Amino acid sequence: MDPNLLFWRSEGQSLLSRLQIWFNLLDPTVLLSSDAEIKNAHVLLGSGQKLNEKDGHAQTLSLSSVHADSGAVLPLIFRPPALMPISAPLVVASLLPHSSIKPALFWQFLLHSYSAGFNYANRNSSSEESNNTSLKQLLLIAGTVSYATCAGALPQIFINRLGVRSAPIQTLFRSILPIPLCAVLAFFNVYIVRSGESESGIQVFDPNGTPVGLSKAAGDKAVRETALSRAALFGTTAAVPNLLLLLLQRTRLFQRSALLAAPVRHISAALVLGMMIPVSFSLFPQLGTIEKDNVEEELQAAADGGPFYYHRGL
Repeated sequence: MDPNLLFWRSEGQSLLSRLQIWFNLLDPTVLLSSDAEIKNAHVLLGSGQKLNEKDGHAQTLSLSSVHADSGAVLPLIFRPPALMPISAPLVVASLLPHSSIKPALFWQFLLHSYSAGFNYANRNSSSEESNNTSLKQLLLIAGTVSYATCAGALPQIFINRLGVRSAPIQTLFRSILPIPLCAVLAFFNVYIVRSGESESGIQVFDPNGTPVGLSKAAGDKAVRETALSRAALFGTTAAVPNLLLLLLQRTRLFQRSALLAAPVRHISAALVLGMMIPVSFSLFPQLGTIEKDNVEEELQAAADGGPFYYHRGL
């Protein structure tokens, strides 16, 4: 079992402990570390030596920058600490009330392209013989991004194509509809991009940490949990700024100065995204468990009085 997974097995069993760990791991300054430093940190974490406070940075580097299945260093822009600085402007721009369809499609395309890349880079790759992306997977990612881009721009498409002028209906399309739409599309992005894990299965480990085989049931559970956590992330990020603006627009201050709406929307969206990322990552354990009765029959005999473990991905 990879050193990163061994860490998650001994730590982060509760939601609060995982939340505290992720707050430390999402420090953007770790993105400045070189690949050599990250590899050395991973080796140190797997050496079995007892780490002291000085080695805490090495632990952070390994957990935030190394893939737990392949042991390879993650691409810089797809490491967990990069999610906030890269996705924040994309999320803010995608939630703007655009005047035409083209900018809406453009920002939705960038957001879902990055999300698909992040989801794929942080998947469970234990059943894959190599890290090479197959043609089937490329087509799957392209289709996911295309569909999510068009679906994400639907509110703007409806407003333009139907010539909506009514303020209540515009509010429905611009402030209410994007909330469930963002959550559903985030779920869809993860579920489709990582569908191979449900089809081929992922590696499961017995209570001693020994790999026992591939399980499609564990793969489906891992993908579903990650998709739900991402839906919570983007759904909440869309809900809070939009609902906050709806409330503030009824106050005298906002009725007198409509220019306040834009900065409030931008700042609140970025703040909520920043707060929700560690919460989303912490909703389910990185090293998940599945009862032996829920896996394939050929694997059940390998369970030694306990559940199986699997790497959920991110």
